[in-house]
Amino acid sequence: MPISQKSNSVRKICVLLFESFSNHCLANAIEPFRAANTIARKQLYSWQHVSLAGGTVTSSSGLPVATSAWSEAKPGGDYLFIMPSYGFEAFAGPSTVRALKAARQRFGTLVGMDTGAWLLAAAGLLEGRKATIHWDELTGFAERFPDVDAVEDRFVLDGNICTCGGASTTFELALELIKRHHSPMFALEVAALFMYGDKLDMRDPYKRLSADALVRSATALMRRTIEAPMPIEDLARQLKVDQRTLEHRFQREMSMTPLGVYKAIRLREARRLVELTMLGIAEIAERCGYRNASAMTRAYRQEFGQSPREHRRSR
Repeated sequence: MPISQKSNSVRKICVLLFESFSNHCLANAIEPFRAANTIARKQLYSWQHVSLAGGTVTSSSGLPVATSAWSEAKPGGDYLFIMPSYGFEAFAGPSTVRALKAARQRFGTLVGMDTGAWLLAAAGLLEGRKATIHWDELTGFAERFPDVDAVEDRFVLDGNICTCGGASTTFELALELIKRHHSPMFALEVAALFMYGDKLDMRDPYKRLSADALVRSATALMRRTIEAPMPIEDLARQLKVDQRTLEHRFQREMSMTPLGVYKAIRLREARRLVELTMLGIAEIAERCGYRNASAMTRAYRQEFGQSPREHRRSR
């Protein structure tokens, strides 16, 4: 699925770091957008790192990151990622409050990551809003800011304010933003690079999983069976759900049928082999579950606008 036309402009991200931030959180915030640029073969996202004072900011594990000073950089753009971790209460002083109130005018969306929701609330930006925070701090957060609807969710999108609770949820939020900016299929490609949702645990009954979790499990199974694609009925049976449930959840999460997603996954593997190997087109077709090269070539041209051979020559 090609990148939508509405995504032609580069989305600008600014990361506001505080001492003892989580470098795990930082990586999970930025790497999905880096991967999106790589997959799209063009720049969809750009980012910069700032801090209130500028200079080197050191993570909780000792990773130093060079930053620009807030007052000198005067950043603006689509997203401000606010990223404290340990010692966050000490950062909720007048300088932070002033910066975040100014940021509301400079950025389309403010995002509190890890304990960032605390700083947003201290600046009065979460009153009457739904928000979450690292779950270790949720009770204290709810008590300190009673005007905020504090919820134990992995991430919360409330208009032009987003919050999430930690490193893994930061990754999930980044994927959700990519999904909204581009398409569910594109976000799935990004997630696949990190093997996100790639482990199937057949001990759990999948009928209890959320629609998103079931789709991730299904697409993981699809990636494992590219060379010999399974009938959707068999795939649903292996996931311990009926086919109708599977179809419904794919439509809900992906706006595509399971068969359509399966085909897209196979064709993207074909594209990867075209670009990165010297395998013949017939062998690529066989590895991607097509009975012959002609069938794959027709599907490839329909999906990507050129044949595999044309694509390889253009690279």
